[in-house]
Amino acid sequence: MKVEQIYTGCLAQGAYYIVSENEAAIIDPLREVKPYLDRLEKDNVTLKYIFETHFHADFVSGHLDLSKKTGAPVVYGPTAQPEFEATIAEDEQIFEIGKVKIKALHTPGHTMESTTYLLIDENGVETAIFTGDTLFLGDVGRPDLAQKAGSVTQEDLAGILYESLHSKIMPLDDSITVYPAHGAGSACGKNMQKETVDILGNQKRTNYALNQPDKESFVREVLDGLTAPPKYFGMNVAMNKGGYESLDIVMDKGLTPIEVNDFEAYAEETGALILDTRSPVEFHKGFVPNSVNIGLKGDFAPWVGTLIVDVKHPLLLIVDEGTEEEAITRLSRVGFDNVVGYLNGGFEAWKNGGKETDEVKRISPTEFAEQFNVSSKVVDVRKISEYSAEHIDNAYNKPLDLISDWVKTIDDSEHFFLHCAGGYRSMIAASILNSHGIRNFTEIEGGFNGIKKTEKFPTTDFVCQSKVI
Repeated sequence: MKVEQIYTGCLAQGAYYIVSENEAAIIDPLREVKPYLDRLEKDNVTLKYIFETHFHADFVSGHLDLSKKTGAPVVYGPTAQPEFEATIAEDEQIFEIGKVKIKALHTPGHTMESTTYLLIDENGVETAIFTGDTLFLGDVGRPDLAQKAGSVTQEDLAGILYESLHSKIMPLDDSITVYPAHGAGSACGKNMQKETVDILGNQKRTNYALNQPDKESFVREVLDGLTAPPKYFGMNVAMNKGGYESLDIVMDKGLTPIEVNDFEAYAEETGALILDTRSPVEFHKGFVPNSVNIGLKGDFAPWVGTLIVDVKHPLLLIVDEGTEEEAITRLSRVGFDNVVGYLNGGFEAWKNGGKETDEVKRISPTEFAEQFNVSSKVVDVRKISEYSAEHIDNAYNKPLDLISDWVKTIDDSEHFFLHCAGGYRSMIAASILNSHGIRNFTEIEGGFNGIKKTEKFPTTDFVCQSKVI
């Protein structure tokens, strides 16, 4: 038997590949299926089942393309109602893969169809659980995504999750390995550990949610500090439940090179948003006017989903040469399938073509220290929890994920300094501000991490972020 965790850092997502004898199963696959097909071919095994722990909200699963390419059925837990052919498991139903078994344990609460899959080895020993978003390391799945107006509340779902954990997971042996669907950085939980694999016994000891004295306390603690989920989540659920276009078609459409002289007209005709995926370091030196920078080398897809929201919105890409396919793939993971092309030759071709360019004024933390005075206005775009933990005295906290609201309140007649933690998010904010005609600001390279090293700024006392979530 072989169990492989296939972890994708930018989504903080874990898919799982299980092999026994000449058969395999895959749990919660990502949108692009070639890596799984390559594994199957290398191991000379047949994919027997594709297990889905629930209808995912933060990414688009590859279950449909994988099923079409292999013939393996897609399996959901009880109560799931996908709009395509699938196997709906009964609670505690057994599925055989080679000499091992997988038992479906219905664990509703994160969503009503949420299911944990229990792996039983060749000797009949229960060895691992694939918990999806039911149980994370250090946390449990947020119970606010499957609310239904007038019928099911987040309090109801949290109570159901408590029952699932205590009836299905807590009774299992401490030695069982826990394989969650997400790790630290995912918006599907609030307090996840950085590790991606653990044993159940350690989670029983250290996971705050598993150590509440009663259901009432569990509901209160799990709901406390939950921020609103990203707005694209609902669209991803709809795609996972209702189906989507094959990634092959999405890729063919997106890999359309558009020449410099045609680019502006193409943007106007399609109404596309121009998305520049270069690094903040390169973007600030020069960019196509009104383009938005979300760097490919970062939490690219989640930020695209959070800030653009509408997965059907047409996109035109400006990328570093050779990264076109990677950008389209990562966009497709969160359902942004409407890439209509990319600027052939990238920004260099645009600049060399004599086209108008724009730039962001960026300074180092040292330069910031020299320019800063008591009347300086500072805008901190980090998360509320980061800001609460420590920030420059009198800085304004305007989280990046809420920029569509606060950008309307900015007074462009008053200069301000702009920063995040390291420079990635503040450059996203800078590009959006520019696109709204707001230019009277200076962005700080290296963000708060760099600012602290200068030791010249009054900051609030540090508070552990886990205490302010």
